[in-house]
Amino acid sequence: MLNLLTFKEHADASHDGMTGREAVALYSNAMKEFVEQHGGSYVLAAYVDSQLIGEGGESFEFVGVMRYPSRQAFLTLAGDPEIASSIGRHREAGLESQWLFAMTEVIE
Repeated sequence: MLNLLTFKEHADASHDGMTGREAVALYSNAMKEFVEQHGGSYVLAAYVDSQLIGEGGESFEFVGVMRYPSRQAFLTLAGDPEIASSIGRHREAGLESQWLFAMTEVIE
């Protein structure tokens, strides 16, 4: 999975005084642990410094690449109640927008 994210300048009131980036960092750190406990792995988590080629991606601030054992494993994990009830609140507080791409590896 490829995630391209942009952050709110200021996180929602539930995260008083935090930037969107700080709130999403709470989400990302908790999700990394959760994903790894359920058979997935983080391949890359990085802030975007600049766009070198092309147009249209200038607003993206963060890239995350995760590997899951299968698409079903991702769907099961994404639908887990723990994400909705606790971890997901950080995401909602700080995330402005997200593009999520499902991918299939061709070179291993």
